Amino acid sequence: MWVILAGLGALAVVTGWLPSEVAYDIGVTRAAPILGFLVAVTVLAELADIAGVFDIAAVWCARLARGSTLLLFGLTAVLATVTTICMSLDTTAVLLTPVVLALTRRLGLAPLPFAFLVVWLANTASLLLPVSNLTNLLALQHANTSTRAFAAHMVIPQLVAVTLTVVYLGIVFRRHLTGSYAAPEPVAPADRLTCIACALACGGFAVAIMAGVPPWLAATAAATATLAVFALRGRKHLSWTLFPWRLIVTTEGLFLTVTAVVHHGLGDLLIRWSDGSGARTTAVAATASNLINNLPAYLAMETAVPQGNPNGIYPVLLGTNIGPLVTMWGSMATLLWAQRCRSRGVPISARTFATIGIIGMPIVLLGTWLALPG
Repeated sequence: MWVILAGLGALAVVTGWLPSEVAYDIGVTRAAPILGFLVAVTVLAELADIAGVFDIAAVWCARLARGSTLLLFGLTAVLATVTTICMSLDTTAVLLTPVVLALTRRLGLAPLPFAFLVVWLANTASLLLPVSNLTNLLALQHANTSTRAFAAHMVIPQLVAVTLTVVYLGIVFRRHLTGSYAAPEPVAPADRLTCIACALACGGFAVAIMAGVPPWLAATAAATATLAVFALRGRKHLSWTLFPWRLIVTTEGLFLTVTAVVHHGLGDLLIRWSDGSGARTTAVAATASNLINNLPAYLAMETAVPQGNPNGIYPVLLGTNIGPLVTMWGSMATLLWAQRCRSRGVPISARTFATIGIIGMPIVLLGTWLALPG
């Protein structure tokens, strides 16, 4: 996929199909801070995972639930929500999924409810902060607003989205959430100091974001701190594989390719289909996300938001963040989640995913849209 997208993006620029000034604006001016953030937060999350932060958090939830499967389901929801909000939906999908699946196997619990809980919250809990989703970072640029203003506008919708997600999946998987399990023994990190340092770096990153520090700068500072700790206490874990170059190439290719298509008529078509900032805009964004993936859907839908309406971008975000829960290719996080599930012996078919999503997604989306401030 990354090869195709990179080729399409380069072709659009080289042939002039995407004018050079437009390509520079989207590919450099807007993309640079986002890609810088993506690199830094990926390194931070990977090193935190190596240090055992996610494993310890998951086992802590299992012990706190005191053997109650239903309570563990709720605490896993809290962990997935916090991870998504503070460290991005991709972190939840890629790093928390295998941890949760390993924990359910260890406890003898059905893995499917917890797997779906993680991936749904990776999407539906990605509304509150700019760092939660790449679409949010793009929206922050477009609306020219602050992190605090963004969070203030999204806090009620985020609470509604998470609540409806947990309730809906709890009802769907209610038969698997009864009974109890034997509480696991505590997990000791391989290096206690490194684990504490990584946990503090993650916490500091979240605090810096809420304080209004630019996401790329906050992520870079936190990643640099963890790299320094590993350079002193775990150098064997440092390698170029930490650098997510394929994800960077894929994202840049998406930016250029979709911008070219929008420039040649897709933007005008979406403007005609949408209603500016209402329910129809949210529905179109959700539909487009399931058809072509939420990141290109956002880039295309952004052109449908009227100029001079800073709040007009939020209905689009509801559609692109919550909407892609019917098709597995609706978001990159879901594709990564499905791959991690398969590798852990929990294959989930596209049909199963769609069957659960086709009913639940509209419920969560409508409830969240109703909670969106005017």
